[in-house]
Amino acid sequence: MEEKHFGPVWFIPGENKGKYPFCHSIYIERAGVLIDPASDRKRLTQIREDHGVATVWLSHWHEDHLTHLDLFDDRPFSLSEADAPPLSDIELFMDAYGMYEEEERQYWRATMEKDFHFRPRKPSSFLQDGDLLQLDGITVEVINTPGHTPGHLSFWFQEPGIIFMGDYDLTRFGPWYGDIDSSIEETVRSVKRLRDIPARVWLTGHETGIFEEQPGDLWNQYLGVIYERERKLLKLLEKPRTLMEIVGAWIIYGKPREPKALFEFGERAHMRKHLDRLINKGIVTKDGDRYRKL
Repeated sequence: MEEKHFGPVWFIPGENKGKYPFCHSIYIERAGVLIDPASDRKRLTQIREDHGVATVWLSHWHEDHLTHLDLFDDRPFSLSEADAPPLSDIELFMDAYGMYEEEERQYWRATMEKDFHFRPRKPSSFLQDGDLLQLDGITVEVINTPGHTPGHLSFWFQEPGIIFMGDYDLTRFGPWYGDIDSSIEETVRSVKRLRDIPARVWLTGHETGIFEEQPGDLWNQYLGVIYERERKLLKLLEKPRTLMEIVGAWIIYGKPREPKALFEFGERAHMRKHLDRLINKGIVTKDGDRYRKL
């Protein structure tokens, strides 16, 4: 995957095509703004040395978007106020994901420090919905796109017509909304808001990363993953099931995967979101420790 420049807006591809635990980064030449520093450590170091990094922005708080933030610890960084608390403490970080099993927390404490260079941090300032920031001839509008996280941000570079959508990545896997404060409903609203922006280029944080033509039906396919997950869950709940039986059906990931502390957690977190949603809609009920379709 190759780096691509759209004038002063640079797309910096992540390792392994930006698949987790990597992501793609965005760099704004001359202004020295780096967004989501988790792409390629060597390239990010080179950009700092050859072009300069004045400040770092995060689209949201997840670990795969801040892996190499340690390279810029002497630079100010900003994100939304809603997404700042998990970065201040590793225990708050895991709480925000909804990790309550001690085995999972032990795994993530070690992994966050070793693989993602986590350290407690507080942002220098906050980015807010509707902010219009002037970056050496480019107007950047900050767009609040919650759902993936409560304070997920997208960035609309108005003059060149480029939108960076962060983790609304239009991948076949579909959206992530498994955190404690994630929301299926807000995810849908945010994707629809992004779809309506009159962009000429769409950039995302993972995989394909660059769309130079209107993504078209990919918007519907991406949101359709949510409803397909729900359809499979309802089919499963034609018989009463415990949460662990539901997790064992692997509706999200398709099959058991390692490490268990990552994938089983993700499966459980998403299924809880769907179960809560279906209970609230009066479609599913819970009797004791078992869920069933009404």
